[in-house]
Amino acid sequence: MAAEEAAEAALVRLPPQQREPGEEDEEEEYAGGGGGEAAALNGMVVSGKVGNNKLDMKVAESEVETKEKGAEQESTRESDSNILDVSSDSPREKHISIQRQLADLEKLADLNEAEKKPCPLCPEEKFKACYNHKLHRHLQNLHWKISVEFEGYRMCICHLPCRLVKPNLVGDQTFSKMGAHYHCIICSATITRRTDMIGHINRHVNKGETESRFITAPAPKTSQEVLKESDTDVQVLPNYTTPQKTDSYFNPKMKLNRQLIFCALAVLAEERKPIECLDAFGATGIMGLQWAKHLRSSVKVTINDCNENSVTMIRENCHLNKMKVILNAKEDDTDEAIEDGEETIGTIEVTKMDANVIMHLRSFDFIHLDPFGTSVNYLDSAFRNVRNLGIVSLTSTDISSLYAKAQHVALRHYGCNIVRTEYYKELAARIVIAAVARAAARCNKGIEVLLAVALEHFVLVVVRVLRGPSPADDSAKKIKYLIHCQWCEERIFQRESNMVEENPYQQLPCDCYGSMPGKTAVVLGPLWSGALFNTGFLRRMLFEAVQYGLEETQPLLKTLVCEAECTTLKQFSIHSSIDENKQEECGVYIKTPDTSAESYLVHGKRKSNEVIRNTPKRQKCENSAEHPAFYYNIHRHSIKGMNMPKVNKFLSYLSEAGYRVSRTHFDPMGVRTNAPLAQFKTILVKYSTPTYTGGQAEGPVHLTEDLQVGDHVQAAVAGKAGDGEILEDNKSGVTATFTKDCPTPCAAD
Repeated sequence: MAAEEAAEAALVRLPPQQREPGEEDEEEEYAGGGGGEAAALNGMVVSGKVGNNKLDMKVAESEVETKEKGAEQESTRESDSNILDVSSDSPREKHISIQRQLADLEKLADLNEAEKKPCPLCPEEKFKACYNHKLHRHLQNLHWKISVEFEGYRMCICHLPCRLVKPNLVGDQTFSKMGAHYHCIICSATITRRTDMIGHINRHVNKGETESRFITAPAPKTSQEVLKESDTDVQVLPNYTTPQKTDSYFNPKMKLNRQLIFCALAVLAEERKPIECLDAFGATGIMGLQWAKHLRSSVKVTINDCNENSVTMIRENCHLNKMKVILNAKEDDTDEAIEDGEETIGTIEVTKMDANVIMHLRSFDFIHLDPFGTSVNYLDSAFRNVRNLGIVSLTSTDISSLYAKAQHVALRHYGCNIVRTEYYKELAARIVIAAVARAAARCNKGIEVLLAVALEHFVLVVVRVLRGPSPADDSAKKIKYLIHCQWCEERIFQRESNMVEENPYQQLPCDCYGSMPGKTAVVLGPLWSGALFNTGFLRRMLFEAVQYGLEETQPLLKTLVCEAECTTLKQFSIHSSIDENKQEECGVYIKTPDTSAESYLVHGKRKSNEVIRNTPKRQKCENSAEHPAFYYNIHRHSIKGMNMPKVNKFLSYLSEAGYRVSRTHFDPMGVRTNAPLAQFKTILVKYSTPTYTGGQAEGPVHLTEDLQVGDHVQAAVAGKAGDGEILEDNKSGVTATFTKDCPTPCAAD
């Protein structure tokens, strides 16, 4: 009878699903129970006298299920790295290593007080108490820098002895110092490695477990900062400068890039109205907002992004700037977030698509590509439906491959072989243009480069599109290989020929191959060999920059105009005839002064083939006026022990010698000129002064180590070598001549 009473009491208790694991071990013992009672409660075979066998079987099955549930939960706890107090589902306070901001972590250490304070996340034997500045660096570099972020919180690394040791055979648990670890914000598990912590959080997210068991307050709305650029407000997230940590990436350093693109769009808006323009990678939508806010009805702006969070941010920024949002242009769905009393400045269409998809489905007059990295994956779709005489601009930020720091990546993305040269920035621009020309040619379209800029952190290329196989063939012919001498930095584009040349070194103006042992030149490319700038288009961009008050862009545009014309800044004049250049800035596109420009710019179609037929004739006339390819760095070719002249003075010296010269935006110490390298070095040596002039009055200057290997000058001497003293440098193979009248050394063959 005692066994039956114990079984009935077991049925009255809660079912095993409602009990926490391990609760069966903490049940109080039942009085009056014998061996049969204990066996029944433990799910074992009952050996005593039992009145009701079915009742005993039910008790045994319930206890077995309880044991299995407890074993499964125990194994789950072990796989998640020693979860502390997981059995408790009630909310509790978060661990001190989980904070929102670094300032909250510093408040725990009381950094405001001027005395030594210990680290709140490290034991005293690991990190002793120190003053505020040292403790601040410790918290920032050790704990905060390697934290794991989740929903606005940072799970910092903790060095406190708060991990449990695995129970031994006896079963008692003891605390011990286990090293660095992280505390999970969801389940309070302690994870040792950061990668494991990230995977642990991702498993929670995949299971839908995103609600934290901690008592956490929602993120304040003020955490979203509002920035202003060119009279346009954008709302950004806290980590807006780090693309890996946010969907709405916003880089303040790209302000110059956005202004250049805006000027190019403003020039196109003067030719045809209205134009449909696309910002394929919107992020925060700052670029499209600037287009719509300043150009108003002249443009129909479409901002696209494939990320849902970015699309939401773009809509909020449109409402912030009092813009009406169109969600679907075909169905005319509008976002009714603006109140009825407020006036809207313009209308912007916001789409959520892949960039390749939207460019395949729709046609645009102006397309801008600014992905995070290279743009080659989107070129084919960009040139597929772009309208005739439209503009495609692209920004490439993969400067590690374009600047020859990762040659294998450049070969993979652009199919181009490059090395590090003194003109590596212009080389990067020509690599991107070559990829653009090939993509346009595959769609039976040609290009004319309007603008190519390569600065520290991006490469911007703006091209105008010409439909037809003839312009495509002309553009493809301008893609050539470059022969570069690694000894003297001389360079020349390889001649077009169907025959294999026996000695390609003969094309180089230098004789380094004959005087130096081994191979001295490499073949780079394929590269764009045509012009990088269009003077008329740049002048119109400068006019738009002045009109809209873009002061940061005006100095760069002035430099680009001088570089395109290959003239110095002294000869530059902003008061040139803008209206005359408006007809002539692209002789291919806007033709005949007696006809208005708009008559030849049909929306989406080419009105007459005469515009395209006259392209080769026009280009042949303009080839003589094109700026020279590449530039020379004056520091790279300076003579050791000699003070070189100022760059502006050196430009005047080259100009007086009859050569075209200009500065270049690619390099502040670069000189773009059509002078051969030999004459370039001759004039540089002629107007350089010795560093030490003490012994100059006694006799000629003796150059022993001044001319290093690779810096020799190959030019003809005006007079005979017998009129002066001849010194030969055995290291460089250069013969320098000194005359009695002029102590300055002149190079001789």
